[in-house]
Amino acid sequence: MSFASKVVIVTGASSGIGAATAVLFTKESADVVIVGRNESKLKNVADKCALSGNTPFVINADVSNDDDAKRIVNETIDKFGKIDVLVNNAGLFHAGSIIENNILEAYDKVMAVNLRAVVHLTAVAAPHIIKTKGNIVNVSSNAGKTHSLPEFIAYNVSKAALDHFTRGAALELASSGVRVNGVSPGPVKTDFIENNAMADVSWDKMAPLVPLKRVSEPEEIAELILYLASEKAKGVTGSDFICDNGGLL
Repeated sequence: MSFASKVVIVTGASSGIGAATAVLFTKESADVVIVGRNESKLKNVADKCALSGNTPFVINADVSNDDDAKRIVNETIDKFGKIDVLVNNAGLFHAGSIIENNILEAYDKVMAVNLRAVVHLTAVAAPHIIKTKGNIVNVSSNAGKTHSLPEFIAYNVSKAALDHFTRGAALELASSGVRVNGVSPGPVKTDFIENNAMADVSWDKMAPLVPLKRVSEPEEIAELILYLASEKAKGVTGSDFICDNGGLL
């Protein structure tokens, strides 16, 4: 599944699924652009990619900033002259409650990154992806299909909206030969718990809650992203691939 001569942008690439995806695309000979806000973490990912023989192009940027989103695309075009694949992976969680009246704060913060940034970056990159007949993969979540803890409401809504945007974008861009798909993981062993200071939560506690009694590794989701971005999935668009160890069951 070689991506030789393909230019791939991966947002949220400083850790977790984004980092694993960047490394895997590099192993498959792609020219990878890694995007994130944490410079030191991006450098660590770049070093891991370099071990595969291809150093990625690093862009320190905030996808929710309109100027940064445009800069991501412009710098990629300046560097490589084209875009073949866009992986919209950047996302965040912010707790919010209707009863505690902090739901709007959570909604605004989460939607700015999980949805609006994806819509904007897709629109800015689309003309270039149309030229290469490339494709887009959006990283959603099984949280967009169900509700669990009340404080996750804004996050869940953002992912449900992202799923619908994926389908709409796939419909519009199909006539231009561009495919758009989504990947919806369940819990994945990333720094999500650490980043959100969830002291009472651990991956070991989550595993027994799903039918397969396990939590995914980032590389599992990365493999699925690469499949959707490859010619092996040339007939797949507007689809959402759930990889949650049976969590929705």
